[in-house]
Amino acid sequence: MLPLNMADVGQTLVIKKIGGTVEVKKHLEDLGFYVGGDVCIVSSLGGNLILKVKEARVALSEQLAQKIMV
Repeated sequence: MLPLNMADVGQTLVIKKIGGTVEVKKHLEDLGFYVGGDVCIVSSLGGNLILKVKEARVALSEQLAQKIMV
């Protein structure tokens, strides 16, 4: 397992664990991130990521991306 922000651009990955406070987990769940779900890294710039989740594109900061383990 590694944090999402450490994975390579273009990879489709399966989320294994989501860390952080209850509020952070709820926020990520509302954006479409859940354990067992697929996520594809579209691009990375300065540690911040653009991801494809459930046919939508979502931007995440490096700090939030570190809480998602793939």
